[in-house]
Amino acid sequence: MSLRLFAALDIPDLVAERLIAQMRGVPGARWRPRDNLHLTLRFFDEVAEPVAEDLDAALEEVAVATAPFTVMLRGASHFGSEEPHALWAGVAPSEPLRALAADCERAARRCGLKHEARKFVPHVTLAYLHATMLERVIAFEKRLALYESEPWLVGGFFMYSSHVRRNAPSLYREEASYQFLA
Repeated sequence: MSLRLFAALDIPDLVAERLIAQMRGVPGARWRPRDNLHLTLRFFDEVAEPVAEDLDAALEEVAVATAPFTVMLRGASHFGSEEPHALWAGVAPSEPLRALAADCERAARRCGLKHEARKFVPHVTLAYLHATMLERVIAFEKRLALYESEPWLVGGFFMYSSHVRRNAPSLYREEASYQFLA
């Protein structure tokens, strides 16, 4: 058996509530529910159970060596140049966040998982788009250009399994939590 796994930071409720209040005004957007708002550190894809156990141990080592840090959301953008397919909230530059994502990547590689080909772009996915006009996406981004969340203290991260559903948002289940000890 295998699980579709990813490592992520949770978004505090206050930050999520204020973010959800901004999620409007884009025809064709399938806005993410509260339970799906997170900041992905590394998507691992389908992982066999024995490898998932090794990955769990490797991520625990990452957490033990990581110190708490603050992070905050800032602005918005999209993926897909001419045909946008996702809207997201950005993250203010954070070297500790980038280092944590790189450590998760190294942990995955030590467990035999393939290198993540995409560059790490820290973000929170707000919506998936279908036949959405680029002008509406740009208008949304302009409206959120000065958006900044409250900074929050990150004291750990999680490994989630993702269960894709037809015609509904994916279901995420917490598989493990990792608290920083450094």
